[in-house]
Amino acid sequence: MLKTSPSAPPSASGHAEGVSNDEFRAAMTRLAAGVVLVTAHEPALDPDGPRGEDVGMTATAFMSVSLDPPLVLVSLREGSRMDDLLAEQPMWAVSVLSESQRHIAGRFAMKGRISDRLLFADIPYVRGKEAGAPLVGGALATLECRTEQRVAAGDHTLVIGRVLTAEVPSADGGPLTYFRGRYRQLG
Repeated sequence: MLKTSPSAPPSASGHAEGVSNDEFRAAMTRLAAGVVLVTAHEPALDPDGPRGEDVGMTATAFMSVSLDPPLVLVSLREGSRMDDLLAEQPMWAVSVLSESQRHIAGRFAMKGRISDRLLFADIPYVRGKEAGAPLVGGALATLECRTEQRVAAGDHTLVIGRVLTAEVPSADGGPLTYFRGRYRQLG
């Protein structure tokens, strides 16, 4: 039988006694994760003006939630551009990155980065038929989603999306993973 002990009460910072941000972050870096590019198309403010802008962000907190109906979950930093955009419009896409797409993951994970329009400039992609968001060429899989639910979770928002399309292009290679603070390849 598994014994449990009462959990420590949270401190003023909201953490259990004895768990610092650094300790928690160090422990979580030991969990290998797949790397995806989450994309959405921000519509133009003026229908007669410019066409709007594509937005992208690298994510490692992405997972399958349900087969019936097909649901996935992505965790977004609260107040990030993607969080704000998906609060306004429900359509988005995911490209599961291959080991040869490390440069894409790094580009869309940069802090203080240049505009997303420039970030997409030399990346091959097609526009999804359902979400209208970029689907990266060479990805291991692509999904188009519509937000079903948003859940506040600490300093993040968990966005649960219904999968509208799922494709497995003929990409070569293995998945790009993130482990101990670095992008890695399996093997």
